[in-house]
Amino acid sequence: MTHFADRLSAACRDRGNALCVGLDPRWDALPDSLRARHADGTLAGVARAFEDFCLRVVDLVAPLVPVVKPQSAFFEMCGPEGMLALQRVLRRATARGLLTVLDGKRNDIASTAAAYADAAFAGVTIDGATHPVWDADALTVNPYLGRDAVEPFLRSARRSGKGVFVLVRTSNPGARQFQDLDCGGKPLFLHVAEAVRSWARESVGGCGLGDAGAVVGATYPAELAALRAAMPEVPFLVPGYGAQGGGAADVAAAFRPDGSGAVVSSSRGITCAFAPDEPAWEDFVEGATRLAIADLARR
Repeated sequence: MTHFADRLSAACRDRGNALCVGLDPRWDALPDSLRARHADGTLAGVARAFEDFCLRVVDLVAPLVPVVKPQSAFFEMCGPEGMLALQRVLRRATARGLLTVLDGKRNDIASTAAAYADAAFAGVTIDGATHPVWDADALTVNPYLGRDAVEPFLRSARRSGKGVFVLVRTSNPGARQFQDLDCGGKPLFLHVAEAVRSWARESVGGCGLGDAGAVVGATYPAELAALRAAMPEVPFLVPGYGAQGGGAADVAAAFRPDGSGAVVSSSRGITCAFAPDEPAWEDFVEGATRLAIADLARR
């Protein structure tokens, strides 16, 4: 299979932009028509509403953007039916030609990490038969447990031509509590960046980027620029654009000089771009997507 970073770079070139649409369905923000259709007082009904909404969003944005990023937590909160909904959303996105980033922020050790990784990527093998589960193109991973915990994710991703995005500098206000801790004269997040760069350099595609990427928030633009300089071979996944306050100028430093190397994620700015009682909500989703693409083009 083609190297993950090459597929990501090609997808961005084909669509002419680097926008990633986050799929974070929230019951209170769904269109009234969907809530009325599925409001039976059960989590299964919520899961069906989330599925219907996300499938429609996927269909709307597939001709426009290269990547979607379902947030697993919103589906998991609905129980087994929510997990089935997540699987169907991922499959629809793949069928529509989109790359998928499963936002699960996984990490653990040994066989537990391997189980998470196999579920995310190539599938789980039982008695010689492999069973696909999420079949995502990439997974977000927490590095806190160290290389031995990240290794199963890297190994599984590389077997199947997939990628990982490792949390390096997150976009939330509390990120500084741990990520800024002074460790040997520099903040902890720079130590993580050095590790991610070394992992990326183990498997580099023809585009010059590795299959180990970094999650770096748009809400810290100066640090974003420093991290791009420190990790030239690392693809960036940049949350924090749009509803969290990051603008096009803030994310500009995430890109390499040739304009490649990053995808910028917007969730609420697109999937909550309408009032719930708006009957033409699909037009607002498509319009918000086009506005974000145009805004990022001015970075």
